[in-house]
Amino acid sequence: MNIKNLMKILLALLFVGFISPVYSATLKWSMPGDSLTLDPHAQNEGPTHMVSRQVYESLVTRGIDMSIEPQLATSWETTDPETWVFALRGGVKFSDGSNLKASDVEFSINRALSGASDMIELIESITSVKALNAFTVEIKTEGPNPILLNQLSQIFIMSEEWSKKNGCESPQDFDASEETFCSINAMGTGPFEITLREQDTRTVFERNSKWWGDQSQHNIDTIELLPINNDATRVAALLSGDIDFTNFTPAQDINRIDGSSGHKVESTPQARTIFFGMDQGSDELRSSNIKGKNPFKDKRVRLAFYHALDMDAIKDKVMRGLSEPAGMITFPGVQGYTKELDARLPYDPEKSKQLLADAGYPDGFEITLDCPNNRYINDEAICVAAVSMLAKVGIKVNLNALPKSIHFKNLQNDLSDFYMLGWGVPTFDSHYVYSFLLASGGSWNKVGFNDARVDELIGTMLTETNLDQRNANIAEAWAIVQDNMPYLPLHHQVISWGSKSNVDVPIRTNNEPLFRHAKVN
Repeated sequence: MNIKNLMKILLALLFVGFISPVYSATLKWSMPGDSLTLDPHAQNEGPTHMVSRQVYESLVTRGIDMSIEPQLATSWETTDPETWVFALRGGVKFSDGSNLKASDVEFSINRALSGASDMIELIESITSVKALNAFTVEIKTEGPNPILLNQLSQIFIMSEEWSKKNGCESPQDFDASEETFCSINAMGTGPFEITLREQDTRTVFERNSKWWGDQSQHNIDTIELLPINNDATRVAALLSGDIDFTNFTPAQDINRIDGSSGHKVESTPQARTIFFGMDQGSDELRSSNIKGKNPFKDKRVRLAFYHALDMDAIKDKVMRGLSEPAGMITFPGVQGYTKELDARLPYDPEKSKQLLADAGYPDGFEITLDCPNNRYINDEAICVAAVSMLAKVGIKVNLNALPKSIHFKNLQNDLSDFYMLGWGVPTFDSHYVYSFLLASGGSWNKVGFNDARVDELIGTMLTETNLDQRNANIAEAWAIVQDNMPYLPLHHQVISWGSKSNVDVPIRTNNEPLFRHAKVN
């Protein structure tokens, strides 16, 4: 090879190096459990949304600071109190190269409102969705809905053509263990596309070259999601370099990771409250030694359980200080939250014993506590501590700790008497809590709470546009709920994200990483 040709090659390589974007980073991500499904409307569950949000997008979304911002819609207006018109972003393509159309939005929202969807309560005020033209969508609601944008931030948009081609016109029936093409495959408009799916083992995301957004926001070519259930194993994987990032760092390992060369930890209060549910609707509990009646129907029993739980001890011993004992089942920042309602009743085992005796259970009784072991921070350890505390007042609790995939399916099939659950509020409005957990027939109301006035007030939360009156209605609903104590609030979580020092993933209070903003330096 002569010198002239060699120089040409070298100059060509140099030129390519200067003008070609370098997208070579691979990010290995781990959390305790996997997404339950890839169907974006089948399960309203945190890790499931974490995975979906990398692939699918919504009309509007929440940014890093959790404020509402445009996504697939660039603008919107209300033409009358019950009619919203959204203008879609031009030039948006699905990862298969097909164009996003208004008909895809119409299809997706109607899909989320149908069949076995777990998102119905979120958008139940929507009465019709219509594509007015290729880039305009009209949404009508039953009465005014002041929180519609908040709700739509959780509704992902699918390709109508792709969904119908693959037999996914309706959401997967997760509770019936149905498997569909769309529960194991995904195809959206987001920054990444899934190229490999091995449930509970490995999911591979690749950069979506057809994404409409600014590709320079991140430098990630490949994401490998590697679920690791065991906390110690996941931490060891981070410290050894087998993973790069986890958004589930055990409280007891924070100092160890942060003190390790080449690693860092970031923490923030999470928008999630952890609590126990008690089935008050059944005439007889499944796991109790009390036959012919249900102890949880008696408010005194529910209060006895409440007073038996030392949440300060759990904060200190189990959570290493990274929690805040809670008196209500929502958290600061949600419309309707107040410090007064969030003040816990005192830990008082003697009062607990007296309440049990007054209710007719001087010797306590036996019951099973269903608890996930891979969903919340130190979830099984919290349940172990609660079992011990309840034993001190005469309640024999048999702990049934299971992976979240089984735990949630048991809950949704009404198989639990006494259980742990956590609830985030992506809309940052009390209506989200009420529609799922407290409305008569709510899909996650597994405690059987039923109050006609609360149901009436839930309806007003969607339609009342006078802010003062709406806030008064929310306050009245919370007063009723707090007086009845259908759930046992435990604490608000503090989340910690552990990573290699060269990994930058902006932490968010909902615990959802946005890898479109991630950098590996």
